[in-house]
Amino acid sequence: MRVTVERAALLKSLGHVHRVVERRNTIPILSNVLLRAEPDGLRLKATDLDIEVTETIPADITDPGATTVPAHVIYDIVRKLPEGAQVSLETTGDTSQMQIRSGRSRFMLQALPESDFPDLAAGDLPHRFSLGATDLRRLIEKTQFAISTEETRYYLNGIYFHTIESEGETVLRAVATDGHRLARVETAAPAGAEGMPGVIVPRKAVAEILKLVEDAGESVGIELSSAKVRLTFGGVVLTSKLIDGTFPDYQRVIPAGNDKRLTVERDDFARAVDRVSTISSERGRAVKLALSEGRLVLSVNNPDSGSATEELEVDYDAGNLDIGFNARYLLDITAQLDGDTALFRLADPGSPTVVQDRDGAPALYVLMPMRV
Repeated sequence: MRVTVERAALLKSLGHVHRVVERRNTIPILSNVLLRAEPDGLRLKATDLDIEVTETIPADITDPGATTVPAHVIYDIVRKLPEGAQVSLETTGDTSQMQIRSGRSRFMLQALPESDFPDLAAGDLPHRFSLGATDLRRLIEKTQFAISTEETRYYLNGIYFHTIESEGETVLRAVATDGHRLARVETAAPAGAEGMPGVIVPRKAVAEILKLVEDAGESVGIELSSAKVRLTFGGVVLTSKLIDGTFPDYQRVIPAGNDKRLTVERDDFARAVDRVSTISSERGRAVKLALSEGRLVLSVNNPDSGSATEELEVDYDAGNLDIGFNARYLLDITAQLDGDTALFRLADPGSPTVVQDRDGAPALYVLMPMRV
């Protein structure tokens, strides 16, 4: 194999593929990136057996061929080469090593044969549609924070994507929950998405999709079955296994009868929560909201470090109510809201609260209260 490629193109592509490679691997081949010189360019592929990322970049191919080399090592080498450099990748008869040449720099990397490299065969992916890159980014960004990190509840370790009828229209919904808070965001379902199975995209794949969508064009191609999903971002293709589990019936968690309405200025509220929570214990981080007509008092009491209160003028005319929330969760949710205000729909101190930036907004959040 003998290939010459622009440093910038190679670095960008290695940046896309090397992230899925775990730094510690018990299987040596999984530490490597596959480089295949083909007539249409240089193809790079990396996998951790759950996610696979491939990309083909323009290259001057002198001799076609393929090999695999340590992903993080070649990424660091190319990153440190001077801008505008031409990079030559070469294997000779002895394919246990690959030579990298650029200017006066020479590197020899240990290589493993292409035949050892696993292939994450996607099989048949019958459901295909395109989704706007900005829509996909919004669905992920506004729900990702609520993904559970508790491995025992593995079916919550991702975002649940599905289509559903809502007010006479078919929408594509993304839902994530960790049992304490729930995030639900929707967008108009693209053509071809109707009838797709509900799928849970795992946390690591979600993080990679969010990074790749930054470099995507206007839309992302999506193909899926009940077991795998493949997303095409321009020249980058990500294939991922899906979580094999049943996402809980989240609709039952979203309260419909919360009749106490609190409207606050979003930024003022977030800053006040942040200030009073300075006193709270790291473990509990409970902040109490004492509501009365036109007035909200935020307070924290910590036997170890003291107490804090702050008062805000708010739009609230229901009965007096004291309710507690985890301050971190309140800040996470208010950070996702797009409007200048936050609308809280409350019931009582022991029931879940619904948060939106306005009635009927496409993003809805549910937060479980804490005892204070």
